[in-house]
Amino acid sequence: MGRETVHVMARADQPPAAIWPTARDFCGLWHPFLATIREEKGNKGAVIRRFTAHGEDTVYAEQLTYLSDSDYTLAYTHLEGIRGATRYNARLTISPREAGGSVITWTAEIDAPGPRAAEIAKGTAPVFEAGIEAILARAGQGALPAHADLPGLLLTDTILQGTPNLALTHTGRKGDTLALFLHGIGGSRKNWARQVEQAGHVMTACAMDLRGYGSSTLGFQQSTVDDYCDDILRVMQHFGAKKLALVGLSYGSWIATSFAMRHPEMLAGLVLSGGCTGMSEAGPEEREAFRVSREVPLNAGQVPADFAPAVVKVLTGPTASDAVKAELLASMSAIPADTYRDALICFTNPLERFDFSKLTMPSLLMTGEHDRLAPPTEIRAVAGRILDAAPQMQNARPDVRYETLGGVGHVCNVEGPAAYNAALIPFLARLP
Repeated sequence: MGRETVHVMARADQPPAAIWPTARDFCGLWHPFLATIREEKGNKGAVIRRFTAHGEDTVYAEQLTYLSDSDYTLAYTHLEGIRGATRYNARLTISPREAGGSVITWTAEIDAPGPRAAEIAKGTAPVFEAGIEAILARAGQGALPAHADLPGLLLTDTILQGTPNLALTHTGRKGDTLALFLHGIGGSRKNWARQVEQAGHVMTACAMDLRGYGSSTLGFQQSTVDDYCDDILRVMQHFGAKKLALVGLSYGSWIATSFAMRHPEMLAGLVLSGGCTGMSEAGPEEREAFRVSREVPLNAGQVPADFAPAVVKVLTGPTASDAVKAELLASMSAIPADTYRDALICFTNPLERFDFSKLTMPSLLMTGEHDRLAPPTEIRAVAGRILDAAPQMQNARPDVRYETLGGVGHVCNVEGPAAYNAALIPFLARLP
């Protein structure tokens, strides 16, 4: 088997933001070699482009596998059309230069039998070169797709009776897919109101108070992540949903990923913000230190309301409004001490290290520019790990999105709801 790499690079005077709208138009007819192009949707909602080239009868197909508007990066994989190619993965990135302007990098990794790999690579280089010229010729033209908030839907509160009781805030039923929102260790279902009322236009949407939080009750024993997964299944059954789109923030992202490890076939999509791996990759000493440091005030007789102001300072970005700080302060202050201790023990006793190859559903990862707990470098790296771990099979190709949300801190859905929804709602809308 032959293996080749194609690497084409060019410098530009324009900043990345001026160049990116054309480059990220995956199904646009802007490349000079293309005669026709049309957009299709894969069986899991992935974006596929099917196109022909001037002077050829061959129909080519490629799938978008990664997209980040904040990083000016996209990646795609070949599906059909290139004779002999067993693997063809490409990436296009526009990076800022320190002296101003941009660097455009377009690469491809190619596997094919014998000398065929070199032949494909030789034909790929001029395609990339002409494409970069076309992108630069259109610099400053076009704009990124805009998302406008829809009218907020009426939300209903429900208590799902059982052991434990689960408090829900939800929209009316719409289709067989349920978007279920899971809050952080210092939050509540109320933190998701701006997202639930928008997501309800796309599918049934519901935010849940985790056990012990808000109007939900604790179980009779120490909670485990399996208990949270059972709660998710109860809510899914309550709505009669056939598929889930789990949306998590911080602690909720860790729970959502844990559920995805156990029930990947149930997920239509996965949205992870402000976290993912939790303490699942930390050593015993690190986990113990984390737990003990946060139990010190509890052991001294304090309740979360006593240390909430200090926590809010860590959670928020430098320009957070007084209203945002007040909302986060109220969420943290409302948590009972027993619930907070229960969540800490659960969080610091993960049951497994995640196997990212199981995340074959479409995934969107987001974090705040000023997130101290889950900084962009960490969450961007997780997105890359999901992309790299995906099985190279036709029905399991990766579909990963990543965005850094500018100007906000850890609880990015509360501090930057417009930017959060601008990434979230189109993602949910394209799911099957």
